Amino acid sequence: MRRFAVIMVFAFNGATLGSWAPRTPALSEQIGAGPGPLGLALLAASVGMLIAAGLSGRIVERAGARAVIVASALAVCLVLPLVGSAQSVLWLAVALFGLGASAGVLDVSMNIAGVAVERAEGKPIMPLFHAGFSFGALAGSGGAALAASAGWSPLRHFTVAVVVGAVMLATVVRVLPGIAPRSERASDSPAAATPLARRPALWLLAAIALCSAIAEGASSDWSALLLVNEQGVSEGAAALAYAGFSLAMAFARLAGSWTQARFGSAKVLVAGAACAGTGLVAAAVAGMPAISYAGFLLAGAGLAACFPIALGLAGEAGKRSDDSGGEREVAFVTAIAYTGFLAGPPVIGGIAQLTSLSVSFVVVGLVAAVIAPASVAASRFVAKERATRASAHAVR
Repeated sequence: MRRFAVIMVFAFNGATLGSWAPRTPALSEQIGAGPGPLGLALLAASVGMLIAAGLSGRIVERAGARAVIVASALAVCLVLPLVGSAQSVLWLAVALFGLGASAGVLDVSMNIAGVAVERAEGKPIMPLFHAGFSFGALAGSGGAALAASAGWSPLRHFTVAVVVGAVMLATVVRVLPGIAPRSERASDSPAAATPLARRPALWLLAAIALCSAIAEGASSDWSALLLVNEQGVSEGAAALAYAGFSLAMAFARLAGSWTQARFGSAKVLVAGAACAGTGLVAAAVAGMPAISYAGFLLAGAGLAACFPIALGLAGEAGKRSDDSGGEREVAFVTAIAYTGFLAGPPVIGGIAQLTSLSVSFVVVGLVAAVIAPASVAASRFVAKERATRASAHAVR
């Protein structure tokens, strides 16, 4: 039951993103803003998420995952209608900053809850939780399409969405992992005493999540434009590229737990990096829409497990003898990964401006390929930290 409860929280967070992001055209018309001002307002959401992610580890460590999930989810429910009611660029930017911060805290706390359930069950299930996020995002975007077709205003749509989400969360909140505050725990991990920035394992795991975020963000923001500008595909058909990417990622995450248990984290990450890199490069250089679609499908499947496995290993890196710990490690990796969502798309756009979108996607493919060596190195450092903890416990 705890597994299902955490999946529902992931789905809620994904549905939140899927609900508001497709309504940006309506929001732009509502506030009377062009692409430039609207882009700055949208940037506020990413900044809010980045700041919140860096602080969330300590908050969860002190208050417990369940309390932070409930508080941040309620904040999302309160702020999302404010986004829908925005009447100016400033109003929208402030509301999106609040939404990004709330969602960022929820993101970290739900991943920490996922780590707790994974430990309790004794098998890797983080990809399954992230599948919940992916399907939630798909459901939210489907609801957004229906709301837009029905002529609903963003305020009406978002209000209905948060009511549905709040009811959904209310049914599972009691069985969410209630991780005890830090004062009640044993803090006996040798690695936990080392500053996060001095632990190579965490930097390598952050690199995996960062590269995955850059590749995912580029596929989200630039795949349609690649097909339209470089291959002459219509806008409607080009949108199917990211839809295929998202569906491939969602379904691959359903199988991610089994593959991780069967083959191990490092092998899954290396294989995923190879698939993602190959798919993105093929989409860029083939010059044929059919191959590009297949390339984005392959990239979505390859990247599916990278982010959840990286966060699961980050939680493992902070594990204490009483099976607690990992909050700060998960927050550290998440915060660095968010810089990929924040800075990745503009950097890719800059490369495309200087060269072409095809060249920029080759670069993205190479970035995705970096996940492979980082995964091998991260697995070794995590194993080394695990051995150090075991030796310290044996001495005691």
